[in-house]
Amino acid sequence: MLRLVSLPGQVAQDTFLEDIALAADTPLERCMQCGKCSAGCPVGFAMDRLPNQVVHLVQLGLVESALDTEAIWLCASCETCTTRCPMEIDLAAVMDALRQKARQVKGRRAGGRVGVFHDAFLDSVKRYGRAHELGMVAMLKLKTRDFFSDLGLGMKMFMKGKFRLLPQRVKAIRQVRGTFEE
Repeated sequence: MLRLVSLPGQVAQDTFLEDIALAADTPLERCMQCGKCSAGCPVGFAMDRLPNQVVHLVQLGLVESALDTEAIWLCASCETCTTRCPMEIDLAAVMDALRQKARQVKGRRAGGRVGVFHDAFLDSVKRYGRAHELGMVAMLKLKTRDFFSDLGLGMKMFMKGKFRLLPQRVKAIRQVRGTFEE
């Protein structure tokens, strides 16, 4: 059997399916491309590739294409796809595994506002053990330089007490940080 050799910082194509299936703890090879996951996806309209297409890229061993798709970053992890799958594939976990793999391989991150939001969210959770919405919005605004597009909505949310001024830190913050270090 011919084995593909991986370059430093790259994933070998012949083990990509197994790597993602193992990381997601789901039988990814079972996917029969029925499309039920994509039909039920609430953010599918905004994705460059539908969830079943992302799975197909993984099945084919197309590492670069699978890790470059914005769909993995737009996935809301709502688990609608997982619930609808007749083959019991946890597609939300697959998308998460692909995000993690993309970060490992060449330090890839999502592009544009999605990437800035993703990083702000993870930084907030790492720092406080939970999301601090006001801090995340401030980071998003500073990095995107889009200060006023949703100012009215932000003020309404602030006036209704939806944003805490100061973050609340969880008691087990060391455990949360340990998870990030792993």
